[in-house]
Amino acid sequence: MQVLTRQGLDPISASNASEAKETLQQERVGLVFCDRHLADGSYRDVLKAARSCREKVRLVVTSKRADWDEYLEAMRLGAFDVIASPCRPTDVEWMVIQAKRDDRTRPQELLSVAERQGSVARAAAGGTA
Repeated sequence: MQVLTRQGLDPISASNASEAKETLQQERVGLVFCDRHLADGSYRDVLKAARSCREKVRLVVTSKRADWDEYLEAMRLGAFDVIASPCRPTDVEWMVIQAKRDDRTRPQELLSVAERQGSVARAAAGGTA
């Protein structure tokens, strides 16, 4: 989470898909980091909730497996990207930079689902990209 605060974001966390979906309904979220498997579902459940948001939400799937088929499936379903778990700080930074560069909308807030840490994070972007 420190890598997010260094980028001017204010992360919050949730422990499962249900909390992530609730946060997506209540907050403006631009970027989500979500483990592939969650105690009460998977990234697919969070991705479905993200698609129902008024604003564009980018979902990055984190996975312990480096599997090409898994990557293709996530991308086909609409994920923003897939990165290895545990996440390297440089990978998280790169995803935030890429989301900010996405010219359709800039992430106003960030939501991160990381069940292994028991966390969903929201962060308000500070300044301009």
